[in-house]
Amino acid sequence: MKDAYSIIKRPLITEKGMGASAMGKYVFEVDINANKIEIAGAVKTIFPAVDVVKVNTLRVKGKTKRMGRMPQGKTADWKKAYVTLKPGQHIEIFEGA
Repeated sequence: MKDAYSIIKRPLITEKGMGASAMGKYVFEVDINANKIEIAGAVKTIFPAVDVVKVNTLRVKGKTKRMGRMPQGKTADWKKAYVTLKPGQHIEIFEGA
């Protein structure tokens, strides 16, 4: 089994993510090979006081970039997870405390 911190890479603190956190949904960048069960287990391991109800995932395609005269390159693809918690629960990172 993978380490919880290698599955959950970082929380995504964006305007859209903050709006979702008001409804009990939190957004994380996760390992591209992680599945929903592993993501739910990792969130439960890192934040033991919360109960995960649902996990939605999506893959974000990398953008094409140019570096001056050099040929065109591409940023890496990555995976995003929306984690829904039980009503009334929250994660402290997203609260700005």
